[in-house]
Amino acid sequence: MKTARNFVFLAALSVMVAGCATVDGVGRDLSGAARTVQGWF
Repeated sequence: MKTARNFVFLAALSVMVAGCATVDGVGRDLSGAARTVQGWF
């Protein structure tokens, strides 16, 4: 179960990073992902 959740998270993170056109966009996506993970805990 934990492995499946990690896989989904990594896949979503990869899609978000691939969708960014700038370094600033990557930073925003990583910040958003960090906030999402923080919300899980």
